[in-house]
Amino acid sequence: MLTTPLGRFRLVAFWEGLSFLLLLFIAMPLKYALGLPQMVRVVGMAHGVLFIAYLYTLMMAAIEHRWGFKRVTLAFVASLVPGGTFWLDAQLRRETQAPPTVDAR
Repeated sequence: MLTTPLGRFRLVAFWEGLSFLLLLFIAMPLKYALGLPQMVRVVGMAHGVLFIAYLYTLMMAAIEHRWGFKRVTLAFVASLVPGGTFWLDAQLRRETQAPPTVDAR
C-alpha cells in the first residue's frame, strides 16, 4: 500500500478521516460537555498534521494519476465532510479493482 502515491494517499486519508471523527464526536463533546479540553489539543494537533499530509499525498496521487480539477476538488471536499474520506476510499478501491475494459473494434 505504501509503495504507490495512491496507496499512501488512501492510508493518510483513512487516518485523517478517523482523526476528524474522533475530534468531532469524542474530543469536542468532552471539552464542551465535561470541561476537558486536553483531548481537543491532542487530537486537534494530530488531525491538523494529518490534514496537511492528506493535502500533500492528494497532490502526489493527482499528479501521478493525472486527476483533473474536478476530481481533486471532490477529494478535498471529502476531507471536510465527516466520513467523506471513507466514502472516497471506497470509490478509489472500486476503481482500482474494476476489470479492464475491452476495446472491441
